[in-house]
Amino acid sequence: MNDLDEQARAILRKNDRGGYTVPTARLYPYQWNWDSAFVALGFATFDRQRAWQELDMLLEGQWPNGMVPHILFRRDDPDYFPGPSVWQANRGPIPSGGISQPPVLSSIVQALVDTGGEADARRAEAMFDKLCLWHRWWHTERKPKGCPVVATVHPWETGRDNCPDWNIGMDAMAVHADLEPYTRMDTQHANPAQRPSKDQYDKFVTIIKFGRDCGWDQSILTNEGPFLMADPGIHFILLRADRDLQKLAARFGRGTSEIESWIDAGTTGSDYFWNAQANAFCARDVHSGKFSDGFTNASALCFYADAGSEDQRAATVAHIERIGAAAKYMLPSWDPEAPMFEAQRYWCGPIWTQMNYIAAKGLAEAGHADLASRLRSDLRAMIEQSGFYECFDPMTGAGCIGTDFSWTAAMWLTWASPTALSAGEA
Repeated sequence: MNDLDEQARAILRKNDRGGYTVPTARLYPYQWNWDSAFVALGFATFDRQRAWQELDMLLEGQWPNGMVPHILFRRDDPDYFPGPSVWQANRGPIPSGGISQPPVLSSIVQALVDTGGEADARRAEAMFDKLCLWHRWWHTERKPKGCPVVATVHPWETGRDNCPDWNIGMDAMAVHADLEPYTRMDTQHANPAQRPSKDQYDKFVTIIKFGRDCGWDQSILTNEGPFLMADPGIHFILLRADRDLQKLAARFGRGTSEIESWIDAGTTGSDYFWNAQANAFCARDVHSGKFSDGFTNASALCFYADAGSEDQRAATVAHIERIGAAAKYMLPSWDPEAPMFEAQRYWCGPIWTQMNYIAAKGLAEAGHADLASRLRSDLRAMIEQSGFYECFDPMTGAGCIGTDFSWTAAMWLTWASPTALSAGEA
């Protein structure tokens, strides 16, 4: 296994662009938000200074309103669409996208503090105010009027781009009549059968056009934009991050009352996602109130957030166990027994390394060590079989889409490798 450890370290070094890491060459040639957060954990296994540099460079792109964008365009690369000239979201110090991504950063910082020394604590304290400002942005700018939870304005903001969760919101919106012609680059670098459809991309770009036309005013984008859904993934990740931010605040002698109010709202707001018919936490369209009906790897994050009632948690475990019997490997991004499951199409079925990591972390903390262990061992087996792909087919273990992928290498080093910590310790 030492060979795979060294391969993983080599991938992180290869994808290093001078203090920040691209997910993989050509397909994703910029710095992505939650990718960098997870990548820092990988660097921390052999170079803690480089791990903190990754996070510092991510926060360099924070907007004055607190948002940490989903992409930082540190240079214009023709291999990617839509690039900075399409987004035109120049409200921060670095050209960027106009939306965010799941806010795992505070939880990663807390993990680095937990496993580090005083030097790590000093680095964390130096970025605390920026972390708090980003959480405040989520709880204000992405809190729609009349909605009890934060929501998302673009499927890309969830990190689960083309998951069937978003079909309700996507079906309800129209492609802009004056959408400029464009050429996708992703399908030139990856198998089109594993990527989002043309219609989905047209709607992705339609939302960008709306944001651009309103000058990326986040209140307008949230309350008047063409897409608005509540995502259990963002909700549970933010709730966990709020809890971790609270721990950091207490350590650094900062006030915690505002953070405690966020935690209280997130805890009670979890019921907003409970779909009694599906007996699961599901995405929900804010405009219509309609639920998605599929169990996803985001549904399993209730344990990571320490959320849900005893009955809701038991039902979630039952879903995970059912899916574990239907799939050779765990944990698929979409229920393999549900309609619209596609084993190799991006977020319609494949297994994602970082989602296995945080889902297993929550399961282990909740006392489900056997399920956590399976998520870890299955990921290890897929990487051993197929290499460091972006994601994996849950039925065969075959690698999908991007190769030499940074967060897959990072999750191997920090968790999946036999030389790494166990799920409960990660």
